[in-house]
Amino acid sequence: MMGCLWSLFFENSGVDPDGSKKSGANCPSSAEIAHNGILEEKMENKKIILSGIQPSGSATLGSYLGAFRNWAALSNEYECLYMTVDMHAITTRQVPAQLRKNQLEQIAQFIACGIDPDENTLFIQSHVLAHAQLAWVLNCFTMFGELSRMAQFKDKSSKNAENINAGLFTYPTLQAADILLYGTDLVPVGADQKQHVELTRDIAVRFNGVFGDVFKIPEPYIPTVGAKIMDLQAPTKKMSKSEIADGGCILIMDKPEDIMRSFKRAVTDSETEVRFDQETKPGISNLMQIYSCATGKSFEEIEKEFSGRGYGEFKPCVGEAVVELLRPIREETERLLADKAYMQEVYKKGAEKASYIANKTLRKVYKKVGFIER
Repeated sequence: MMGCLWSLFFENSGVDPDGSKKSGANCPSSAEIAHNGILEEKMENKKIILSGIQPSGSATLGSYLGAFRNWAALSNEYECLYMTVDMHAITTRQVPAQLRKNQLEQIAQFIACGIDPDENTLFIQSHVLAHAQLAWVLNCFTMFGELSRMAQFKDKSSKNAENINAGLFTYPTLQAADILLYGTDLVPVGADQKQHVELTRDIAVRFNGVFGDVFKIPEPYIPTVGAKIMDLQAPTKKMSKSEIADGGCILIMDKPEDIMRSFKRAVTDSETEVRFDQETKPGISNLMQIYSCATGKSFEEIEKEFSGRGYGEFKPCVGEAVVELLRPIREETERLLADKAYMQEVYKKGAEKASYIANKTLRKVYKKVGFIER
C-alpha cells in the first residue's frame, strides 16, 4: 500500500521517486510555474483561511448560515481554501455511492452559495495526499490524554458504540494536519469546534518547540451572527444532519413543502410573545435568529413586526423566508451537478493548487523529523 501511495504522490508532484524531475506531460508548464508564483505571492500578502465540512449528508441550513454564507464574503480580504472532508467522514460508516454523491453535491453547494472557485480553492480532502501523510507525523506529537478529552470523541463514541475506531479517536490530529499544511491563520469554526483548533495550536507549539519555527499557529474565527443554528425540535442542541428523522433539521436541498412543515412544527414554549431570550425562550430565540439571518432584520425589528401576532403567524413567516433564501441555492446546485465536466474541472484544479502548497509544508516537516528525501 505504501508503494502505491508514494507512486501517486510522485505522479502528482512532477518528481520521480529517486528525486529527479519528470520529463514530459507531468512536468509543470511555464504557465503552471507562473500560476504557482502568483499563488505564493497572494498567500504572502493575505492571511489564509481554511475550513472543511463533512460530506456525510446534504448540508443543513445551519451549515449555510453559520459557514457557507460567511465563507463567500471572505475572499476579498483573505486567501481561502475550502474542502469537503471525506477522510473525516469515514470515521463513521458510509455508503460509498452516497458518499461520492455527497462530495459532489457539497462542492456544488459551495459554488451555489457564492463561493467562487476562481477566487477560492475548493477541493476534496483525500485528493491531497499530504493530509494523511502529515497526520501520521502529528499523531506522534499528540498525547493520548489530549485526544481522550475531546468532547466530539465522547459524543460520537456514545452514538456509535459498535464502531469506536482509531480514526474516530485520532480525528483531531487529522484536523490539525488539515490546518497546519497551509500555514493557516484563521479557521472558521462553530463554538463547538473551538476545542479542536486549540488542540491544533498545542500540537504546533509542541512541534515547533522541538524543531524550530515550522508551523504557523492558527486562530479560531467564530462569526458573531448565525454561528450556531439550533435544532427545531430540540432548540438546546445544534442543528445536525444526523437528526433529520425528527424534523428538527432543515437541509439546503429540502423541498419547500418539507421546510414549511418543519417550521410549523418547531418547538417553542407555552407563551405567545415573540421575544429574544435564549435562557427562557430557546425555541423562539432560535427561530428569531434564523429569521434575522434570512431577512437581515434585527431582533428588535422582529419583535416589533410580530408584536401581538403570536407564534401561529411567526413560524410560517420564518418558514417562508427560509424557503426563498434556499430556493436559488437549491436550483443552482442542481444545475451545477448536471454539468459533470465543469464539476470535475473545479475539484481537480482545486486539488492541484492545494497540493502545491501542502507538499511544500510536508517536505519541510519530513526533513525536520529526519526522513530521507526520496
